[in-house]
Amino acid sequence: MAEFDRFALNYDDALNAGLSTTGETKEFFARGRIQCLSRRLRELGIRAGSVMDFGCGTGSTTSLLRELLGADRVFGVDVSEGLLDVARRQHPAPGVTFNTPKAWPSRVEVDLVYCNGVFHHIEPSQRPEYVRFVCSALRRGGIFALWENNPWNPGTRLVMSRIPFDRDAKLMSAWQAQRLLRREGLDPLGVEYAFVFPHFLEALRPLERYLSGWPLGGQYQVLAKRP
Repeated sequence: MAEFDRFALNYDDALNAGLSTTGETKEFFARGRIQCLSRRLRELGIRAGSVMDFGCGTGSTTSLLRELLGADRVFGVDVSEGLLDVARRQHPAPGVTFNTPKAWPSRVEVDLVYCNGVFHHIEPSQRPEYVRFVCSALRRGGIFALWENNPWNPGTRLVMSRIPFDRDAKLMSAWQAQRLLRREGLDPLGVEYAFVFPHFLEALRPLERYLSGWPLGGQYQVLAKRP
């Protein structure tokens, strides 16, 4: 995944260029994911005071984790030093740090690990290693919020084909994600699909909550708990 270093300076531009097919920007999707996560955490009666953003990229989700989840501490973690350098410059704030997994202090445990669109860039054989890292960073009873691109959505595949660093990605279905998490000791709590309707059909978006159990949306969220 360190190949992302070469995209560090134009990462957000490349992402928005691909997402332009949907009529929305990356900020729209980022806010939608955190709003969805926030709603589920409220339903579970969980407050995430400390959060790891695993695969944080340029750190653009940091402010949303603080704004929408009320997190006091946010730890951005990424394997790309180039992206981390951008994140540190663009998102300096008290209570926010950015580091690689290797620099993660073993004594620190968080309430929540948020992860979006990372595992399709990890070779399937290496995915268990990164799930174990997430587990080690979670407190007992902590939550892993795994967001991934839905391989059954043709719009998702079109968007990914337009993004240079997504073209060779290996997508993972929600079923595969749950099996992986369960195998590594986490307890999946459910799956929710999101982003069914593109911008030109935004009038239909109030219906999405009734479709969240069907594999129609461009992305899905698996919540899992560390026992």
